[in-house]
Amino acid sequence: MVGSDGLTANVKKEIDAALSAHGLIKVRVFSDDRGAREELFQSVTEELSAAPIQHIGKLLVLWRPQAEKERVLDEDRMPGPRDFKVLKYSKRAGQRPEVKTLRVLGNQRLTAGGNVKRAKPKPKVSLKKRSQT
Repeated sequence: MVGSDGLTANVKKEIDAALSAHGLIKVRVFSDDRGAREELFQSVTEELSAAPIQHIGKLLVLWRPQAEKERVLDEDRMPGPRDFKVLKYSKRAGQRPEVKTLRVLGNQRLTAGGNVKRAKPKPKVSLKKRSQT
């Protein structure tokens, strides 16, 4: 939001941070002068190297392509164990349910009943193709 002080250094800094984080942002300008809003729109786009998308009333829409984040892939990295808290109800009436902490490894999954099962590998050939051969 650009207030009555206009386009200050702090406002430019916040617009730049929002463009870096999101790419497409809306900026609301509290000025009744359309010419001043147009001038502000052009100056922001030039200074922050953003593309002017739309100017509707007191709302300005700016876009700047985001830089792709570099991801470091570690081939030796495997999914680590996760701890889940599971509520087990007693078969006898009147007893409190028991809270168990289960450790699920990377090749396992937790079922709806609270059991740990080994995750099944994906089939390489579908059932339909398997039946055709």
